[in-house]
Amino acid sequence: MRPKKTRWIKCAPGERCFKPICKPLSKLTCVCLTLDEFEAVRLADLEGLKQVDAAKKLKISRPTFSRIVSSARNKIADGLVNIKAIRIEGGCCQVGGRSKK
Repeated sequence: MRPKKTRWIKCAPGERCFKPICKPLSKLTCVCLTLDEFEAVRLADLEGLKQVDAAKKLKISRPTFSRIVSSARNKIADGLVNIKAIRIEGGCCQVGGRSKK
């Protein structure tokens, strides 16, 4: 399997966990959303970018972006419908522009 390309995100989320108020976090199942999935949803759904433009911002291909945003939407739907906490963590991401070498 090929190693994943680094995805470039604008900024890390302010909150890393969202949960229903009906139960304490210790009694909830969690769904983990990666940072690149979080950024893909932000670009596609909040900013309303077309997939090709959002993919350019993440510096990945359009088909890869499509897979990432689809996975993110499935996880978010699972969390909302099945009353699960949604954690945002992990992924092969860098914040901001390209790092200096």
